[in-house]
Amino acid sequence: LALFLIFGGVQHFLKPEAYVPFVPVFLPGTMAIIYASGLLEIVLGIALFFKKWAYMGATGILILMLLFLPIHIWDVFSDTPAIGSQTAALIRLPLQFLLIGAAWKVKNKILRR
Repeated sequence: LALFLIFGGVQHFLKPEAYVPFVPVFLPGTMAIIYASGLLEIVLGIALFFKKWAYMGATGILILMLLFLPIHIWDVFSDTPAIGSQTAALIRLPLQFLLIGAAWKVKNKILRR
């Protein structure tokens, strides 16, 4: 989970234009949102590697994935999905639920230590 988040966060900086369609048009500062969310993914992913910060990192990832969920649901029903195609949107949505489940599981596993 940590490596996935770190990789995804780095992609926000390497290919920010790929994330532009995912930012709702009513939100100002599209590029700032893309870079901030990428940085947040990197920081939360790194936090999982440190015992002191792992619970906070997992909780942050869970919240972030829940915040991103409506975007992916919207994408499934959009005539022009941000992810590129209806098929990709249909594949991406279950992946979001898997990420939410993984973050939940990691958070609870850390809590039980």
